[in-house]
Amino acid sequence: MATLSNFLDLSQQSLQWSALAIAFNPIFWNIVARAEYRGHYLTRIFGGPYYGCYFLAFVIFSLGILRDHVYQLALADQPYYAPIHQPLLGGFLFAVGSVLVLSSMWALGLTGTYLGDYFGILMDSPVTGFPFNVTGSPMYWGSTLNFLGVALYKGKVAGVILTAEVFILYFFALRWEDPFTAEIYAKRERERAKSKGGKSS
Repeated sequence: MATLSNFLDLSQQSLQWSALAIAFNPIFWNIVARAEYRGHYLTRIFGGPYYGCYFLAFVIFSLGILRDHVYQLALADQPYYAPIHQPLLGGFLFAVGSVLVLSSMWALGLTGTYLGDYFGILMDSPVTGFPFNVTGSPMYWGSTLNFLGVALYKGKVAGVILTAEVFILYFFALRWEDPFTAEIYAKRERERAKSKGGKSS
C-alpha cells in the first residue's frame, strides 16, 4: 500500500523554498508596480519611465529564472511516482506553454510584457491577435503549463502540487491586476476625451 512518502517528501527544504519563490514573484511585482504607478519611484531613480521599466523587467526576469531553478532543484529532491510520469504529455504541455509565453512577449514587447503601463508607457490599442485570441492572459497560463509539463515529464507529484500553487496565485493576481490595468487605460481615454472637448470649445 502506497504511503505519502512514496510520492511526496514534505521534509525537503527545496520544496519549501520553491513554494516560497512561486508565491513571492507575483506578489513582489504587483506591489512594486503599484508603488511605481502611485509614486513614480523607479522613474525618478533611473531618470525616466523607460529606464525604470527596463530595470523592473530585469529584476522580474531574474527572479523568474531563480524561481524556475529552485523548482528544478525541488523536483530533483522528490520521489518519482510512475502513475503521473507522462513524458509525451508533459513535453506537449511544455511546448504549448512556451509558445504562449514567447508569442505573448513578442506581441507585447518589453514594456508591454513587464508592466510598462504602470510607468505610463501605454500601448496604442489592445493586442487582439495570437496568442491573445486564445486566452486573455497567455503569459500566465503558458507559464502554468510549463510548470505542469515539467512535473509530468519527470513524474513528480510535488511538481503537480506546485503547479496548482502557480495556478491559484496567477488566478488571484489576474483578478487584482486586470481591473487596475483597465482603469489605467480608461483614465487615458477620459483625459483624451476631455482634451478634445476643451479644444472643440
